[in-house]
This record gives sequence, C-alpha cells and structure tokens, in this order.
Amino acid sequence: MEKVKVWKPTEEEIKKAKMWPTWSKEESVFDWYYDEPEQFYVVEGEVEVTLDDGTKVSFGAGNMVWFNASVKCTWNVKKKIFKHYSIG
Repeated sequence: MEKVKVWKPTEEEIKKAKMWPTWSKEESVFDWYYDEPEQFYVVEGEVEVTLDDGTKVSFGAGNMVWFNASVKCTWNVKKKIFKHYSIG
C-alpha cells in the first residue's frame, strides 16, 4: 500500500485544486495522523515529512501531494506552507 505520493500536477489538476479550501502553517515541527486520505496542492513552502517507518518525503511549491488514510508522520515545515487541500 502506497502511503504518500508526490507529483508535478497538470494544469487541469491545479485549476481544480484552486477551488479547494486553504491551509497555512508557519515554520514548525509537529506530529500528524491522517484518519482519511488527503490530497493537496502546495502553492508555497517547503516541507519534509518523516513517516512512522523512518521514510522521509519532501515536497514544496508546485507539488501535488497525496497521503493515504492511517498514515502517522512528523511534519517539519522548513518554509511557511500555503496549500489547497481536499480530504476524503
């Protein structure tokens, strides 16, 4: 089972994502648990996420990211993040 996927979105994916709600977070480190799948488009920022198995995943401005449900991780927001997100 894939836990996280990061990719360069198409123009159509970006257009759709820009209709989703937004979330932002300053530079910080925090634990997170995804009880539902979440997909988001990163408008600005830089993040390194460490999964509970030690795997590190990095993403930033211009990336589309998907997290599967039941993923436990630690977010390290290296540069303030601003994203459009869709849960479920």
